[in-house]
Amino acid sequence: MPAVRINMRKLKDALRLKFAGELTHSQIAHALGISKGVVTKYVGLAVAAGLDAPAIASMDEASLERRLLPSPSASTLYAQVDFGRIHQELGRKGVTLMLLWEEYGAQVGDEHCAERPVKPWRYSQFCENYRQFAKRLKRSMRQVHRAGEKLFIDFAGPTLPLMVQGEEVGRANIFVAAMGVSGYCFAYATPAQTGRDWLAATGRALNFYGGVPQLIVPDNPRALVTQADRYEPLLTDSVLDFARHYGCSVLPARAYHPQDKPKVELSVLLVERWILARLRKLTFTCVEEVNDAMTPLLQWLNQREFQKLPGCRASVFAQIDAPALMALPLQPWEWAVFKTVRVHIDSHVEFEGHRYSVPNALVGLTLELRVTAHAVEALHRGERVACHLRCAHKGGFTTVTAHLPERHQHQAQWTPERLVAWGAQIGVACAAVVTKMLERQRHPEHAYRASLGLISLSKRYGDARLEAACTLALGLGTSKYTHIRDMLLNRRDLLQASAAEAPEWTSPSHAHVRGPGYYQ
Repeated sequence: MPAVRINMRKLKDALRLKFAGELTHSQIAHALGISKGVVTKYVGLAVAAGLDAPAIASMDEASLERRLLPSPSASTLYAQVDFGRIHQELGRKGVTLMLLWEEYGAQVGDEHCAERPVKPWRYSQFCENYRQFAKRLKRSMRQVHRAGEKLFIDFAGPTLPLMVQGEEVGRANIFVAAMGVSGYCFAYATPAQTGRDWLAATGRALNFYGGVPQLIVPDNPRALVTQADRYEPLLTDSVLDFARHYGCSVLPARAYHPQDKPKVELSVLLVERWILARLRKLTFTCVEEVNDAMTPLLQWLNQREFQKLPGCRASVFAQIDAPALMALPLQPWEWAVFKTVRVHIDSHVEFEGHRYSVPNALVGLTLELRVTAHAVEALHRGERVACHLRCAHKGGFTTVTAHLPERHQHQAQWTPERLVAWGAQIGVACAAVVTKMLERQRHPEHAYRASLGLISLSKRYGDARLEAACTLALGLGTSKYTHIRDMLLNRRDLLQASAAEAPEWTSPSHAHVRGPGYYQ
């Protein structure tokens, strides 16, 4: 195949000037603005083809080209290349055009026969023809992806109404995910687009694919990204925990750059056209009904044949993406929130009014709580130091005895004896209340906070008032911190003291007062 071909119009003019005008090659080259060598070459081809001036004048440009350049088509001289398969193979890790060209050449050599001699493209021709093929694909298909590397996620724009007794009670939001190479699509309806909905739907997508990619690429929703940044986006703690659990990374696309995730943008369009459009006339009462209706349509969508590539999304996924995915963890991820807490002197941390024990050696340190629907985990520098079943009982304790120190290991500044002695400095009644607080709990450490809180009331109300309130509380049979605090707040201790100091009332002597003797 010649590297450069002359414009067929100029070629016809050159042959006309040669055979009919009998001009020299130099004159023809000067007149048409082409080189003398080109004129010499094509005049020689015309003579070899047996063409003359009348024959050239009667032929159109296409016929003239076929007579002068009788190079067979690629199907006869060059072995055909399945560039659709080549495009898909490039999605596999480590596969290059050079490797595919070598395999193509070896295959052509094996299929060589004398009846129809063929030869492979040279490497430069092979690459150029593939690039021309890739340019004819959609833009989203021209991006280079690696097998099992990326999962793109997003929410579709349209939503479906949820109707109960003719009234709209909500909207079904459609979550869409797509694999990078195959475009294998997943769709799932959620009641909203909160962080919990995003991550729960992504977890379902991973179960649908049967594996975990290296990267999950969303856009920049506030539910997942606390601070959008082109270079270092800041993700929420829940997203980071999700990524740690599945052993992958979450890398948001650039803000306002949907071209960074064309696979899912195309999948969203397909879901809107082939699934949501078919459900628009149906009535749903909950998202579960929407998911049931989408399941067969989603299966049909993934099995539709490609227009320009061999196979379908499901077949390409099974061949390329699926083998490259990482294994799923044994347990699915559960929605978790995080809270920073400090370990109190009683070896407990508090969450929503309930106290959970941690090892006593961590008293005074800052821990991070990972709280799910059923469990509370205490983390110190990323390591789990305690785990408890979540309890909604406010004011209660969940204690592991091994977390509490033995009596001889108690820290000197926090012992029951010291708390009682501290209360005795205020008064006998205060010491008695502290003692009852310590005796009332199964573990004395549970009463440490209440005891310190009781003693701290002396700073606000004074030792005398606190002692009076403790005396009143003992008389009423209570030793709770809240009761004594309320007595001081309502000044009941002052009323009790004033009543005790008043003299006993006696009946006055008067003529109209009969006296007790009258009733004998």
